[in-house]
Amino acid sequence: MNVLVVGGNGFIGSHLCTELVDRDHDVTVLARTPEGGDLPGSVATHAGDVTDYDSIEGAFEGQDAVVYLVALSPLYKPDGGDEMHDRVHRGGTENCLRAAEAHGVERFVQLSALGADPNGPTHYLRAKGRAEAAVRESDRDWVVFRPSVVFGEGGEFVGFTKRLKKLFAPGVPVYPLPGGGKTIRFQPVWVGDFVPMIADAVEDEAHVGEAYEVGGPQVLTLREVTNLVYDSEGTSVTVVGLPMAMAKVGLTVLGSVGFSMGPDQYRSLQLDNVTADNDIGAFGVDESELRSLANYLGL
Repeated sequence: MNVLVVGGNGFIGSHLCTELVDRDHDVTVLARTPEGGDLPGSVATHAGDVTDYDSIEGAFEGQDAVVYLVALSPLYKPDGGDEMHDRVHRGGTENCLRAAEAHGVERFVQLSALGADPNGPTHYLRAKGRAEAAVRESDRDWVVFRPSVVFGEGGEFVGFTKRLKKLFAPGVPVYPLPGGGKTIRFQPVWVGDFVPMIADAVEDEAHVGEAYEVGGPQVLTLREVTNLVYDSEGTSVTVVGLPMAMAKVGLTVLGSVGFSMGPDQYRSLQLDNVTADNDIGAFGVDESELRSLANYLGL
């Protein structure tokens, strides 16, 4: 198949392109700067911005499937403000759906997010919800993935815990986590387990019209994740509770002076990121076969 991976030079995209090439597909990456990724040599590239239809439209010619992976991180405030979530997630998805229809691309696989909802509590989740609604309402053969946080080589999740410490407790041996790190739970899934499922959705018509919640083998609080990260480096850290009200004030102030976190990130720290029903069984996978975060960290 000819597969267009939009945002294919990013963390998940580079792993997915390798998986698709290994399955003998012809892959094209569409990105603003596609030459910046660690991609197999056979991958073709097309430079374009998903918020600019004319710059991307030509990449869809001759494609059999498109995978939309472009995403702004929910962990940080985007350059250009929170409204960028809507421009990139909803607007970019709609532009790609329009181009797919114009060029007769039948399969459209979208990376959404757990909790995506047009009326959700954060700009990120609202934009993801609107994008997902556009995909579901399209006449393409669509498949939607709603993963928990994805970790692996090139990912930002592990580093995020260290960034929080630099924010709330630079240069001291204690680690004050908002709510003691117990206000949010994650179900981290390894990128090496996740991308074969996306590739299966590209290939197999049995997945058309389905939305899959995907998570890893364990549910972990932010505190547990933090302890794993520091344990893996042979470093002890003392986690103490930072009142959520104080965290809200701190993040709001920092966001107002251009720091990469703000009120949306405060709200995100109160929202569980776990599946209601892990759908990995649809891909013939059992949770016992999945790689845990602890194993990835060498513990």
